[in-house]
Amino acid sequence: MNNPITDAPLTLRDVAAAAGVSLATADRVVNGRPGVSAKTARKVHEAVQRLGFRPLAAAAELARARSWRFAVILPRGSNRFMMDIADNVRAQAGWFRARRIAVEIVETDLFDPDRLAAELAGLAGRFEGVAVVALDHPRIRAAIDDLVEGGMAVVTLVSDAPSSRRQHYVGIDNIAAGRTAGSLVGRFLCGPWGPAHAGKMEGEAGGSVGIVTGSASLRDHAERRFGFGQVLAEEYPQLTLLPPVEGRDDPERNRELVRRMLADTPGLVAIYNTGEGSVGIGEALAEAGLTRRILCVGHELTPATRRMLLDGTVAALVAQDPGHEARSMARVLHALVTGQEIVAAQEHIRVQVILRDNLP
Repeated sequence: MNNPITDAPLTLRDVAAAAGVSLATADRVVNGRPGVSAKTARKVHEAVQRLGFRPLAAAAELARARSWRFAVILPRGSNRFMMDIADNVRAQAGWFRARRIAVEIVETDLFDPDRLAAELAGLAGRFEGVAVVALDHPRIRAAIDDLVEGGMAVVTLVSDAPSSRRQHYVGIDNIAAGRTAGSLVGRFLCGPWGPAHAGKMEGEAGGSVGIVTGSASLRDHAERRFGFGQVLAEEYPQLTLLPPVEGRDDPERNRELVRRMLADTPGLVAIYNTGEGSVGIGEALAEAGLTRRILCVGHELTPATRRMLLDGTVAALVAQDPGHEARSMARVLHALVTGQEIVAAQEHIRVQVILRDNLP
């Protein structure tokens, strides 16, 4: 599914229409010239803010007489976090128009490397820049390399393909995110507050920890599993890490996987979900009467995970800001196609820990 966001640059005429004033009046207000009442000027300024019009940026792009076409490739389906990224990309329509950028969101099956590779190949000659949630797979790396060879700016988003020729990655440090999740699980279970509940001394608590993941080919999920396993092996050897099970971020699949996990693992004490689909995990625990008795740590703040934090199904979330990622992706692609500098500090995406007590 392809969703164009904008196909024409935002102009001062758009601001004038939105404010209900003449083009000449809008021009006087935007350029700080006198002869306009305070009330009218306020209407124009409100329209500028509402539309995201940036006169200096627009003028610079118009002077270059160049427009750009960007594609954003996201997974098709019900992944709420990815839907939030798409919504935040759409929210920047004014920013894109001011820079003469037309943006198209392309939704595809990211778990199928053949389909994703074909989608990437189809972008050649149609776009100057692409942001893609990438599988770390030979076909995807080759498809990215072909696009870069053809002169396209390629940015990976959320999940990286670091051995490809992509020019930039926009996302969190996923090993750090996994280590953070491992520390949360270990401290909840094996810290002085965890074992006391079971009448054990600190450090004695043990049991099995399950991992539900989206796909072994998604680099972000693989790195989270790696970081999580590092912390458990180094600091909490009394916890036994089970082999990961793949649910493709689908709640129904995750529910079935956790049902089997519960049946096969009597000593299960915690579940770590590296991606989406936490609702299915919560449903399986509720069916078994184990809500709040088995520790759950997951990723990303969505309406569903917010409810699960509030009712205690999930103890903590390791999260990233989809708005920051969408804005960073836009800035980075624009910098790449125009030859501008990428400000690394501005584009750094932080790993956040969200508990019920600090819900935004």
